Amino acid sequence: MTIDPMTIDTELELPDAADTEALGERIAADLGAGDLVVLAGPLGAGKTVFVRGLARGLGVQGPITSPTFVIAREHRSLPGGAGVSLVHVDAYRLGGVAELDDLDLDTDLAEAVVAVEWGEGVAERLAERHLLVRLDRRPDDVRVATVSWVERAPDRPGMIDPT
Repeated sequence: MTIDPMTIDTELELPDAADTEALGERIAADLGAGDLVVLAGPLGAGKTVFVRGLARGLGVQGPITSPTFVIAREHRSLPGGAGVSLVHVDAYRLGGVAELDDLDLDTDLAEAVVAVEWGEGVAERLAERHLLVRLDRRPDDVRVATVSWVERAPDRPGMIDPT
């Protein structure tokens, strides 16, 4: 991946929703089938807004709304899009790894970018590495994002190497 090095491991201020969406769109330019994006942050931090930007950058169908109650939505590539689908998952209501496994997302990863809201601590095991997007909302309503590539620890399948 060739995501702008200024974006990686740097705290980015996102003053409004358009900035959060623009970050997602910019990152989408460097994603492809097999990439896993794990989104972390509290309610209202901008996770779904970020995914809207990913969707626009990938050129996929459909409105992007939180999949909280349906758990996962697939958005297929539009003509002229990047040619890769987006699978948007909300792991908030999942009871753990077993329920995530039931979604068969590892199969989707072969053909899509998979973005998992509330996925930290659950979804990392789906890929050898993932893009972790941490979003937070300051009291002044400005969002702050940190984007990092995270490798899975080779000696502990399903566990993340913190280094």
